[in-house]
Amino acid sequence: MLNMAAFQQNWNYLGVEIREPLVLAAERDRDQLGLKNLKFVFCNANVSLETWLPSLVNNHLERVSIQFPDPWFKRRHQKRRVLQPELLLSIANALMPGFELFIQSDILDVIESMISIIDLSNCFVRSEGINSIWLEENPFCIPTERESYAISNSLPIYRALYIRNNNLTPKLSSLNF
Repeated sequence: MLNMAAFQQNWNYLGVEIREPLVLAAERDRDQLGLKNLKFVFCNANVSLETWLPSLVNNHLERVSIQFPDPWFKRRHQKRRVLQPELLLSIANALMPGFELFIQSDILDVIESMISIIDLSNCFVRSEGINSIWLEENPFCIPTERESYAISNSLPIYRALYIRNNNLTPKLSSLNF
């Protein structure tokens, strides 16, 4: 996020992190770099963003990215994965048609779970087509630390870019699986 904010200073960025020490360290780095277009928030995205996103003015949120979220491998812990149906619907309601949702992970099970939730919502269209392969490159041109690690260790990276469509947001019951 630091690199993206420095690279695109005409955009405002918000980083959401559940681990407070990481937020504090990122804020120190931001302040040392003098970046005024970047804010970090210590919170649980699934709890805090559901109430915060609806308060945004239309067209205020143009892009959401979920990059390399914690995998929570054990089945009983998968409810802790960051992209849950309720959060996706909050994101969909906050994004105007034509705006972007980008996801990437180096763990196939994690990205497939995110894609299932996104596809079931019927609120987004995959930009590269439903049946095409993963995006080869990060569309933001700036890799995350985890992305750089995965590349340097020849790990696979699965990426998908979605565009918010004109469909109305479905009821949560259609996303429960």
